[in-house]
Amino acid sequence: MSAARVMISDGLNENETPLAPGLYLVATPIGNLGDITLRALDVLRRADRIAAEDTRQTQKLLNHFQIDTPTESCHEFNEALRATAFIEAIREGKSIAVVTDAGMPGISDPGSRLAAAAIAAGLPVIPIPGANAALSALVASGLPTSEFQFLGFLPEKAGARRTRLEALAKELAGTGRTAILYEAPHRILETLTDVEAVFPPLQRVVVARELTKLHEEFLRGTAAKVRTELASRDRIRGEITLLLEAPATQSAASATQSIRQQIDALQSAEGIDEKEALKRLARALGQSKSKLYRELQRELAGSRRRS
Repeated sequence: MSAARVMISDGLNENETPLAPGLYLVATPIGNLGDITLRALDVLRRADRIAAEDTRQTQKLLNHFQIDTPTESCHEFNEALRATAFIEAIREGKSIAVVTDAGMPGISDPGSRLAAAAIAAGLPVIPIPGANAALSALVASGLPTSEFQFLGFLPEKAGARRTRLEALAKELAGTGRTAILYEAPHRILETLTDVEAVFPPLQRVVVARELTKLHEEFLRGTAAKVRTELASRDRIRGEITLLLEAPATQSAASATQSIRQQIDALQSAEGIDEKEALKRLARALGQSKSKLYRELQRELAGSRRRS
């Protein structure tokens, strides 16, 4: 423990000392500039070069903290090509700091190819932790945090997106695992419509928008409720993280709630009439509305006989 403390302390106080050769994956703020760490600032100041997803965006950050380390572009289209030059520079004793426009390099952003190339070459890869939208959204979501699954962005095409969500609903069923996804603001309504169609109607979702920024917002509820709220707005802006609660297995849900109870719960949660609740429940259970209605009538008849 003491050795680690000395290393960190030396790094923060001796800014003129060159960094050890290696590839440094540096997390940057996802909105609030105050979220950058002291260690990240130290690495950015002492690195020989900064590999940036967008040099113009990174320059704003560097100017704010008065850092004059030279930058070089490294984005999804040239990452593999730049890797060769960066690896050679590290072999010559240089330190390369990798940053993206926001968050942790390699998480739905460039950086993973560089890291893999450096590791394959036997060179040090050093993570510099910091802000991350997925984890920030998770801990404030109110959904289970003991197990979670990060999936990045869903496919852009509607058919592929629906197929992925259908597979995800099956993967998550009964696990208690929260799914975390990123989504573009112009696609979030379509994605929530797909979630509403694929997941059980009372399943909880959370939309976290503009995390750490002035207009940070969490929308919690069913997919239908959250979608209705967002659809009422003139425009949906900002970076979005979408979290999905794992469905209970169908057998478990059926064992604990009758058709009547599930319909009542839907009406209460969504403020919809019985006909719409029956329609949504039938879709979630993979049954026809008429069949589900007949089951409901049998339930009611049985209840009347018992009373």
